[in-house]
Amino acid sequence: MAGKRLLNIVPLTIALLAAPGMVFAQQAAAGDDNRELNLRAYGELLRSDLRSQKVAVITEVMQFTEDEDQKFWPIYREYEAELAKVNDDRIALIKDYAMSYDNLTDATADKLALGALDLESRRHALKVKYYDRFKSALPAKTAARFLQVENQILLLLDLQIAASLPIASR
Repeated sequence: MAGKRLLNIVPLTIALLAAPGMVFAQQAAAGDDNRELNLRAYGELLRSDLRSQKVAVITEVMQFTEDEDQKFWPIYREYEAELAKVNDDRIALIKDYAMSYDNLTDATADKLALGALDLESRRHALKVKYYDRFKSALPAKTAARFLQVENQILLLLDLQIAASLPIASR
């Protein structure tokens, strides 16, 4: 039954996550004048809309009991607040990339790549930290199921952003 619910949620999640990215790609095709709009689209994707969409997907897929619900959401809100800080830094890094894209030097490319790896590491550490917290409050199976759903959502988001960014030129 849960597998069937997940199959119903995945297309909805993909559509919701893809919409802002499609706008970004269309704006990017219009030229450099739209860089600021593009960055705002990323910001929106990483902040408001995604949060409400994630809550809806998590609620549907997890099917918490009343007790699990009361334990999960306060921890989740703390996790999301910390994740938002990582996402803010990600937006800043994307902005740096957009601003230096036309004149990208080896030094800048290295700085940006190391920044991206650092963000990846910080997000991973955050998931480890909060998996332990979820596992302390909920059964390990429930905590693992949340981690699986969260990873799927984050991967979809990462794919959407990565597909919208131009590859560094030679």
